[in-house]
Amino acid sequence: MAHQRLFDVLYADLHRLARRELGCRGAGVSLGITTLLHEAYLDISQREGISFPDRARFMAYAAKAMRSLIIDYARGRRAQKRGGGFEITSLDTSIPGDAVDEQEISQLGEALDVLADAEPALAQVVDLKFFCGFSFKEIAAMRGVSERTVQRDWERARIYLHQTLQDEPPLT
Repeated sequence: MAHQRLFDVLYADLHRLARRELGCRGAGVSLGITTLLHEAYLDISQREGISFPDRARFMAYAAKAMRSLIIDYARGRRAQKRGGGFEITSLDTSIPGDAVDEQEISQLGEALDVLADAEPALAQVVDLKFFCGFSFKEIAAMRGVSERTVQRDWERARIYLHQTLQDEPPLT
């Protein structure tokens, strides 16, 4: 199975991606790094008919799968907080500035879905930069474009997402 080989070869990169995502943006999310990584693999392996011609597309797809899992988890937790059962909690020892607003994660996920429908290349840059933590230089090498092109795409995506999140009609 090609997905299994890609997963095995890129496991260290994928683990780094999951650790970075949960470390930077998932302070309030109680998913573990390995759990997130393996859930993303299960999601990818269950898809029929997908192929990845290069590393960049596989990493972008993996990042999107991880993002979707984190967003779904945050939505589920938000639903539970609104009366969907009770939850046993422990003392919160995290720094207040690190707390994740689950509603913001959900809104960002929806905005990224809108961006992916309108401009798939821009959404891929967001996944690789924001969720994977790759540098502009790394993304440019993966996509086979110049670093400046990636920077322009990143700026366009940020403007689009900002306008979408502010309920303004996006510029196209």
